[in-house]
Amino acid sequence: MSRRNRKYAVPGAERGMQTFKAEVMRREGYDVDPNHPDDVKYEVAKELGVPLKPDGNGDLTTESVGHVGGKIGGSMVREMIRLAQQQMVDQEKK
Repeated sequence: MSRRNRKYAVPGAERGMQTFKAEVMRREGYDVDPNHPDDVKYEVAKELGVPLKPDGNGDLTTESVGHVGGKIGGSMVREMIRLAQQQMVDQEKK
């Protein structure tokens, strides 16, 4: 299985985003390997009943794989919004 070659708009952001993903998913109650935070998708998939495998998933529907990515991405977006709101509150206090 070939992985998508993701490119971040900000050079060097990949490491920070992987660390952020690990922190968010750990707070969500998942066991996250800090050296391989992207592997949390297998734990999420198992919880959702999606038979995600590291060596090929051509038999899975886009919908089922989207549930896995949506749970992870949704958690990350909620945390980003919370952090932005907190930053705005903190700026108003200054």
